[in-house]
Amino acid sequence: MKSIKEIEQLLKNSDREDDYIKTLRLDERKGVQKALGRWEKQIEKREALLEKYELMQKYEKLFNREGYRLIAGIDEVGRGPLAGPVVAAAVILPENIQLLGIDDSKKLSEERRLYYYERIMEEATVSTCMIDHHEIDTMNILEASKKAMIHAVNSLHTQPDFLLIDAVKLPTPYPSESIIKGDSKSISIAAASVVAKVERDRLMKDYDQQYPDYGFAKNMGYGTKEHLRAIEEKGISPIHRRSFAPVKDFLIDNRR
Repeated sequence: MKSIKEIEQLLKNSDREDDYIKTLRLDERKGVQKALGRWEKQIEKREALLEKYELMQKYEKLFNREGYRLIAGIDEVGRGPLAGPVVAAAVILPENIQLLGIDDSKKLSEERRLYYYERIMEEATVSTCMIDHHEIDTMNILEASKKAMIHAVNSLHTQPDFLLIDAVKLPTPYPSESIIKGDSKSISIAAASVVAKVERDRLMKDYDQQYPDYGFAKNMGYGTKEHLRAIEEKGISPIHRRSFAPVKDFLIDNRR
């Protein structure tokens, strides 16, 4: 009779159809049943990830069937913060890449984002663009976001033949599809979301070293209570967006 540890090792390379699993279900030892329960939960989790990943390839497969091979996912990060840039990314994933569990970057832990980021940067064609707070104040955040996305597309070393874009429509020469909440529906857009967020977060952590009063390394420029309190107490930093409330309101109040 095999020990619990030996059974746990065997389970690592087993699937539900193995005859050995049927035998284990009849094993009355509590340790065996607990090990089997843990293994089944892991199998269910992986199956859910595979199902989600399959769904997130729907648009890529659809346009592949129409003859498009170099599909770029486009997304941006940083529309909502009170400070810092907006960052866009364009990503062409290689065929057959598997990024199980990838999703909208906001739904992922920092550890998972960094894991996917490294994979994407190693295996995919990637371009990014940053539009700083000055330009955001000049042209408004929507136009700044579009400008960043267009520049990211145009900077790709490999020219795409189709674009999958998160939410917005872009004036480009490429055929495209805009997808609402595309970063949770397309692996290409999700990959762009991850790249853009990791790179923007790194910029905000650098800014936190220059302007430590605002907690940029934690809030990434978003209007948390602590961030708003710092604006009230310290005033605004050089990277705050002066066209955004409540930064704009603070400036007005202090001119009176």
